[in-house]
Formats: sequence, C-alpha cells, structure tokens
Amino acid sequence: MAAPIDRMGLLFLTLLPVLFSIAGAVDRSNFKTCDQSAFCKRQRDVKPGQSPYRALLETMQLSDSRLTLQLINDNNKVRLLLELYRLKGNMTRVKINELKPLKPRYEVPDVLIKDPPTEPLSVLDQDENGVVFSLGVDDQRVIINARPFRLDIVEGTKVLLSLNSRGLLVFEHLRLRKDTSSETDTEESKDAVGESVAEKGEAGVEVQEEEEHPGMWEESFKSHTDTKPNGASSISLDFSFPGVGHVYGIPEHADSLKLKSTEGGDPYRLYNLDVFQYELYNPMALYGAVPVLLSHSVERTMGIFWLNAAETWVDISSSTVTQGDSEVPETGVRWISESGIIDVFIMLGPHPTDVFSQYASLTGTQSLPPLAALAYHQCRWNYNDQEDVKAVDGGFDEHDIPYDFIWLDIEHTDGKRYFTWEPNKFAQPRQMLQNLKDKRRKMVTIVDPHIKVDSGYKIHNEIRSKDFYIKNKDGGDYEGWCWPGNAGYPDFTNPEMRAWWASMFAYDQYEGSMDNLYTWNDMNEPSVFNGPEVTMHKDARHGSWEHRDVHNLYGFYVQMATAEGQIQRSGGVERPFVLTRAFFAGSQRYGAVWTGDNAAEWGHLKMSIPMCLSLGLVGISFCGADVGGFFKSPSEELLVRWYQTGAYQPFFRAHAHLDTPRREPWLFGPDNTALIREAVRQRYALLPYWYQLFYNAHRTGQPVMRPLWVEYPEDAATFAVEDEFLLGKDLLVHPVTDERSQGVTAYLPGDGELWYDVHTHKKHQGNLNLYIPVTMSSIPVFQRGGSIISRKDRVRRSSSCMEDDPYTLYVAVNAQGTAEGELYIDDGHTFNFEKQKQFIHRRLTFSEGTLTSSNLSPDSQFTTVSWVEKVVFMGVTKPNAATLTTDNGTESPLEFEFDAGAELLTLRKPGVNAGADWTIQLR
Repeated sequence: MAAPIDRMGLLFLTLLPVLFSIAGAVDRSNFKTCDQSAFCKRQRDVKPGQSPYRALLETMQLSDSRLTLQLINDNNKVRLLLELYRLKGNMTRVKINELKPLKPRYEVPDVLIKDPPTEPLSVLDQDENGVVFSLGVDDQRVIINARPFRLDIVEGTKVLLSLNSRGLLVFEHLRLRKDTSSETDTEESKDAVGESVAEKGEAGVEVQEEEEHPGMWEESFKSHTDTKPNGASSISLDFSFPGVGHVYGIPEHADSLKLKSTEGGDPYRLYNLDVFQYELYNPMALYGAVPVLLSHSVERTMGIFWLNAAETWVDISSSTVTQGDSEVPETGVRWISESGIIDVFIMLGPHPTDVFSQYASLTGTQSLPPLAALAYHQCRWNYNDQEDVKAVDGGFDEHDIPYDFIWLDIEHTDGKRYFTWEPNKFAQPRQMLQNLKDKRRKMVTIVDPHIKVDSGYKIHNEIRSKDFYIKNKDGGDYEGWCWPGNAGYPDFTNPEMRAWWASMFAYDQYEGSMDNLYTWNDMNEPSVFNGPEVTMHKDARHGSWEHRDVHNLYGFYVQMATAEGQIQRSGGVERPFVLTRAFFAGSQRYGAVWTGDNAAEWGHLKMSIPMCLSLGLVGISFCGADVGGFFKSPSEELLVRWYQTGAYQPFFRAHAHLDTPRREPWLFGPDNTALIREAVRQRYALLPYWYQLFYNAHRTGQPVMRPLWVEYPEDAATFAVEDEFLLGKDLLVHPVTDERSQGVTAYLPGDGELWYDVHTHKKHQGNLNLYIPVTMSSIPVFQRGGSIISRKDRVRRSSSCMEDDPYTLYVAVNAQGTAEGELYIDDGHTFNFEKQKQFIHRRLTFSEGTLTSSNLSPDSQFTTVSWVEKVVFMGVTKPNAATLTTDNGTESPLEFEFDAGAELLTLRKPGVNAGADWTIQLR
C-alpha cells in the first residue's frame, strides 16, 4: 500500500536534498555490486572447466535452416533445447531454453525489425563425440562437441570463437518451492515439476535436488525485498575469442573505449538505472543498456548480440593461448542474465563495416533526424517563464550565435503533470511557440513516464480507467516516488498503452502544442526515488511477466511510443525528434540519447568521447553529452573547450542543473562569447556533412562518430585511441580536453594518407603522431586527403534559415591527386525522402584535374535552389585555367585565386545548381 499523500509528500521533500544536492558524487551504497546481486554471485562462484552439460546427439533434428539438439545437465538431469540457425549475411543464431519449462520464459519482442532470414545448414561429419556443420562461407563450420557441450565456429583451421569452452554455461530452471507446495497441487503441476526438475537419470535413478543458495527465492537489498515465486532463473554462457586482445561495446558505462578485464573487480553491469553523479572509469550500470560486444584484431572484426532485457553482467578476461609456435592473446567474455533465455546472434564480420551492417539488419538503423536536430540546442533546468524564454532567444540574436532548439525541463509543467503547462509562468504556450516559429526555431519539452497520482489529472485518470498502470506483486497499481511525488508508471510493454500514449501528442490532446514542439523522455529507466537502486521493484508485474524480465526495455518502449505520437500528430508526414535517457538495442530507430547527468569537470569532458564512440559502435549514432556539465559550474576555460568538443559530436546540447549559475554563451565576457560563437558557427557550416553522414547511417548502419580503428582496422596503433575520433571517414577531430593545455598530440592514421588542417589547410602525412600547439581558439580538425566535403559557410540564426543558401565544396586531394565525396539534400523534415523518393544524392569526384558532380539516385525527384558558390582545392598545383561545363554543354571560364605556399586553389562563383550535373576542369 502506498503511503498517504500528505505523509509521502513530507518524506519526498525530506529526501530531495539528499538525492539531488549538487555536491558530492554517486552514493555507491544505493547500487548493488555483483556480490550483493544473488544471481551474479552464484554464477561467478561457478568454477570453469567443470561443465555438467552434454549434447544428446541422438536428439538432433535438422531442417534446411534450423538445427535442434537437446542438452542435459548431468547433475540434475534437466534438459535444455538448443536451436542453431545460419542467418543471411554471415551470422549465426544460438538459442537455448528449457526443454519443458514450468511456464514460458521471457523472449524479447519488438527489438528485431523482422525474423532474420535464414540459409541452409548441412552436416559435414558426425560421430559419437560430435557433429560438424557447414556455414557455407569461406570454409566456415560449426563444430559441436558432445561431452562436455561446446560449440566452435571455425574458418579453415582457425577457431574464430568458442561457446562454453570454459564450461560456464549455467541455466537455472524454473521450479516450485517445496515449502510452499501443498497436497492440493494438481497432478499436472506435479508432472511439470517432475519433468523439469527431477527427471530420472539414464539408468533410471532419481537425481538428488540441487543445493539451494541464498537469494534463490527471495533476496533483500537495503529495506527492499524481492520475491521470486518460481525461484532463481538466471542464465550464463561464456565465449572465447582466440587471437583477440581488444573488445568494445556493451554501453552504457563511463569507462574507456576498450573494455578492460574484470578479473579482480566487478563485471560490467547492464541494468538501466538513474545513477546520480556517476563516477568515471567504473563498470557500474548507467541509464541505458545495449548488450552488443565487438571483438577486433588486425585480422577480423566480429560481434555478439545477447538479446536479453533482464539485469545482465558481463565479465571480460584476458589471457594468452598457443597457436603454432607463438603465444597469441585470447579474450573471454561471459554473459550473465537474471532471467529469460539465451538468444545470441554471432556476427562474423569479417570487417568492421560488415558487423555494423549485420547488426543493422537485425535491429534497424539510426533514424534520419530532422536536419534542425543536428544543430545547436540550448537547455537548462529550467527556463523560468515565457519572458525568460523570450530573453534567451533574443540573447542569441543579439550576440549573433545561431541556435535551433530551446528546451524546457520539468518546471514548465503544472505541478509535474506532463502534457500540461504551468498556468502562470507559461500561460500562452502557443504564442511562445509561434514567436519561435517566426524565427524558424523550435522547442523541446520534457515528458517523463511517471504520472502524478491525482484524481484531478486527466492523464492519470485515463491510464487508471484503462488499467494501463504496471501492477505491484499483489495486483494493485504500482506506485513510487518521483518528481510529482506519488506516481504511477504506465506499462509501456503493452501495445495498447503505447498507442494511447502516442495519441496524447495530438495537437487537440496536448494543449498548447504546435508542430515546432518536440519531446524529451527523461527518468525512463524507470527512475523510482524510493525503489530498490532508485528503480522499480523486480517483482512488479507487466501482465504475465515480471519487471525483472523486461526492465532494460522500458525506456526503449517509452521512446518508441513518443516518437510514434509525433509521427501520428502530423498524419505520418513529419519526422520526429525524441531524446531519451534510457535505451536498449534498437533505440536508434526512435531518436537521440545523451550521456546523462555528467559534471562540469575535465574528466567528464574527456569521457564524453569514449561514451559516444561506444554507442556508435552498437548502432546509436545520435549521441551527445551535456555541454558544460550538468552538475557544478564549469570554469570559463572548461566551458569553451566543451563547446569546441560538443560542436563535433552528433548531439549538440548545452544543459545545466537548477542550482547552477546561468551559463548562456554570452555571460562569460566578450572573448569567451566570441570563442563559443566560433565553435557553434563551425557546427552550422558543417551541417551538410553531418546530414549526409546521418543519411548514410540511416541507409547502411555505419556509425557517424567512429573510432579510428573502424577505418584503419589493421593499424594496431589505433585500437585503444579514445581522445580523438573520426566523423564519417573524412574528418578527424582531436578536441582539447586538458586544462591549460599548450598542445595536443594527434595520431594521423594511414600509411600513405594525407591529412589537411581544416583551419590552416596545411598538409600532413599519415601514420605519424603530430604535435599541435593550441590556443583557446584551437579545435584540431583534419580533412582526409582523397575526400570532398560540402559546407554552408553563410551561417544564419538557425539551420532552417540556411535551407536555400549556397554550398562551398572543400576538395582535399590524396597522394594520387584524386578525391571523392557525396552531397545529400532533401526537405530536412518529412518522410518524403523515403515515401516519395524526394531527395538529391550527388557523387562528387576529382581525378586528372576534373571535378564532376553526378547523380547517385537517378530515380529520385527533388529540386533545390541552393547553388555552389565556391570550390576550395587543397594540395593542388596552380592551373592555367579553370572551366565549368554545365549539363547542357555550356562552357564558361571561372575566376580563381591560388596560394602557392598553402597549395590552395579557390574557385569563386561557379554558380551551378547543387542538384545538377556539371564538370569543372583544371587545365
């Protein structure tokens, strides 16, 4: 029973200073370690090399694309069913479930975009010890060893990876508790228990029940008790990668890009949590969980997608093994989840781009955001009222700093009732939104998934009347404390609830909303201030499933429903923009994420790079960190450096805590204002390139922001680099992230590559460490030789104001004197690019002195008034003449300037339409 509101409100107000003071750091005691998590401790206590599981080869059944095989645990005689699928695109799927579970075990829905297409499996060899199957690609085979059960994927004579090679497969079966069973149990339930728990051994001998361990039926953490009516149900499986010394992924953690060995410490934890003021270089769980891991060596890139939404821990081990006459590294990865089944996709690469494509084929690609969402966002908790919004908006114009979105946090609502406006401070929301729209700007408001329990609140009344709230273990509506005080939590796993939620974004439902209002989903882990680990009790109910089964999916579903609401309100025409804090595999389909409640510290600025790189590796390209840090107050130097870094990260938003001093960009003196203005303007000039990268991410699944090793997979010097990154393959960025820095050392990869400083146009060789002296205005950025990048150098007050402006093409030639690039243009905000093929996609090539624009999509239809006003060539010699040839064959000379010292050629006013065919020849 929830506490009465008056008493609860008093306790809530008492708690707030403890929970949300901006001093101090995370209280680790609020969050479990592996030793405090009963299933993690049990699984970690299992010793390697003693696997009780063997494959019953006589049970094997093989259809064209599916193998089934029973496994038996020789200690308790419980049988499991293994399913093996060969998937199109060089992937293998392995599923393991109980053969006859007491009741169904949870299998994750809605994350896969479709049933993955399969390809035929065939038996190559079989005897009493095992069986060999062909995967049909490059002499790839699956070898199943019977006793103990082990599965290897090999190519030729080389083992690519192994399952259960360390014998850490554990599958805790559902059971009835003996001390709660009664003599009235039905024969049917007794039969089920008999089959799943106490089968007779092969010799007909009853097997003794397993020893029970603490926490199998009930466990406590602080004042909270978690009940488990069918006992422990955790699962575990180990994978070994011989020849691999580097693994990445499994975000979200505030830790290095390369995953570290967890031996001697806690595993990496995947359990969406509201972690207040998180620590750096720590495997603790944070707001989101994507159970995808990539392995990489100079020879191959592979991936593992562990499709399980329960609390999960991932152990990483490092060792060496003998291959031939040499010792090579080996990385072990062990997944441990609290419930559900083993459902794992093995992505066999072999190249990084292949793994990205393979994963995208399973869970989808990054949605193409409205172009404006790639521009600059101004946010804080909270802009006080409409006058404050108007003043901040005007301040950007007064100081000539562009921005596209202004954000309102929880204080804009009527008493933390979402879909409402504070009646005194935001009395005329439509007028406020129209004022922004007149300047071609937009707004985001926060809509969190905890709903104030208040009989006078329409949203609460409708959810309760439709019975859409999550239930507690006793069947009543689950209630907990969050920003409104006592709150209910809608069951977003219910598609009917999601459809209703989406309908609330209609303009006639969300009063005061307009088409330039977008949405921020925060606190959707879900955050429950008085719950265990500041989240929901695991024995809460989502229909027939426990919250423990679905926990990491909750934020995924909230963002899904919100994005669908934005799409529906426009009749399916307009693209949504939704920012979420909690996420899961597949969240890339619904919008953007950010790294949560960071702090105004240099370490957090540094950490924003590996955190976003890790997300990009697992499909979520639209990532950013709160510029300036959410907690605490940045120094002027840190604030400037953060703007300079954020301008080159995918999601670019400044945000700050309620208790911090105001920090709009013009409040730190004219010098710092100028530095911030320049950083923001660099972002706006590059928006055509950003948009093209997001279009390619949407089309192919390739990340926007990439570690160097993705493009230089055979260069071991790149494998652990996390202080610089690539945007696409053509821009390398090394932000300044150290206090009072006088210089940075950037690694410029690629033997034979050329890199051009985008500010000075100076040319540098690849495959070297370059020391770069820096001042406060420095943002070290390099364009790869061999690339062509499109910019819009006429920066205006918002991206929409630049829609028809001309392009400047920056052509950086490589050592062979060639370059290539792309230009993508559409209307910037609708789905017409997909539904009606309304877009322009141009291929730009430079070779043998000729620059050509050709059509990459002849069947698309779109027109633009934008034209090419300038072409800048880097690394060329002075021509005698430059000639433009248009698509109708007309030739005309072009004016040009040449800087011999910089090898820089500038052609002015070619004047050709950006969507047309044309050629420029240098003679």
